[in-house]
Amino acid sequence: MNNRTLWEIAHSWTVCDSTVNSTDSILSWVRERNRTVSVDIHKNALSDSSFWFYDEETGTIHNKNNSFFSIAGFKKQMDEYHTLQQPILLQEEIGFLGILCKMIDGVMHFLMQAKIEPGNINKIQLSPTIQATKSNFTQKHVGARPPYLEYFENASRYEIVVDQIQSEQSSRFYKKRNRNILLRVEEDIPVLSSHKWMTLGQIKHLMQTDNLVNMDTRTVLSCIPYCRLTMTDEEKKALAAKCTDMTLFHSVFDAADDHSLSECYHYINDYKMFSLSPGKLIRLDELEGWSMQDDRIFCQTPYPYQVIFCDIAIEGREVKQWTQPLFEANGIASFGLLCVNDHGILKFLVRAVPEPGCFDGIELGPTVQQEAVSLPGHTETVIDRFFADRLQQQKGIIFDHLLSEEGGRFYHEQNRNILIQADISELPELPKGYFLMTYRTLNELVQINNTLNIQLRNLLSLLEV
Repeated sequence: MNNRTLWEIAHSWTVCDSTVNSTDSILSWVRERNRTVSVDIHKNALSDSSFWFYDEETGTIHNKNNSFFSIAGFKKQMDEYHTLQQPILLQEEIGFLGILCKMIDGVMHFLMQAKIEPGNINKIQLSPTIQATKSNFTQKHVGARPPYLEYFENASRYEIVVDQIQSEQSSRFYKKRNRNILLRVEEDIPVLSSHKWMTLGQIKHLMQTDNLVNMDTRTVLSCIPYCRLTMTDEEKKALAAKCTDMTLFHSVFDAADDHSLSECYHYINDYKMFSLSPGKLIRLDELEGWSMQDDRIFCQTPYPYQVIFCDIAIEGREVKQWTQPLFEANGIASFGLLCVNDHGILKFLVRAVPEPGCFDGIELGPTVQQEAVSLPGHTETVIDRFFADRLQQQKGIIFDHLLSEEGGRFYHEQNRNILIQADISELPELPKGYFLMTYRTLNELVQINNTLNIQLRNLLSLLEV
């Protein structure tokens, strides 16, 4: 990876509009496509599908090709008093979340897609250049190949900026991961009507519009390795002059080694070594407290989600009509990140979070990661209360918007993403499992697969320098 490329991406972060496609024109483009693209999604029953079915032999829901994904039961002993049982998504294949970038008019631009996923709450969202499961790009659905796939299949021909296998929502997926990849290209690329070039600053600014920039875009952008960028004093001054938040600038580009890393790894390694049961897959009909009906699978007591079945028709997709299960959230979750000014350097309060389907059991998550309905064994901490108090008082809020989760598997799921700033002197004593880290340290850690969870990665992607 070329150091100059990282410099140009960092510069693009500071450019909030484009001579190629203005922000206003992008918003108009999205509105027009929403108006003209035909979408018909409605709930139905599992028995209405000729492709998906409940397999009495395995106790899972899957399709006739055993492709895409399936749904099984999952059981885990959370502590000596609480057992978690729930349906969980099984998707062993690793898909592409890929973005192409290119210098245009002296600024790095990113090729973004106006894409409709079946579970999207608002039809179109700004997605990566390509967003495809292995079943998609191997054409198990007998549909067309996703456009621009050839760039990512032949990634070694281009400059690879990001190539990471990262986790997905571990509360709903079982050990699910996707390949986050960002390629720099030099050649002319034909731009389809479904795609447009945008600066990084534009994309960041568009994240302030509820449910516009999708989860997959956010996770790819969170992996950009600014920690590998080296700058001369003159380059650093030039970049700093374009930034409005110097505490964040210092956190990204100046911060020294973080002494909390050893403590953090010790905590995580203790969890991996001494935690209780890792959990196991079970039959859906063995889930205690859950009801399986033809039109849904639901918990008899309040729970964060249920499973529904949908009939879907979307114009312009590789396949135009299909049926599938989707996970439907019960309420809106809150994901919050506390941004702490520590003597002129912004640090982020993160928490080691074990989750049911986590590939490695535990990852670093945001300060607050709270479902609308609490899971068994959840206890509120002093940090949860501190964050909630500042939010209620509207104190230090720098970002507060609804953003969607992955619309290919989740139905109309939008969650509240919150960034709150505080001074280090205001913090209560940190409980075990919480760590203050600079952006640079977290950026180093995200280069290691399965270390930062998707909620934390998504929140970090929202920051505007």
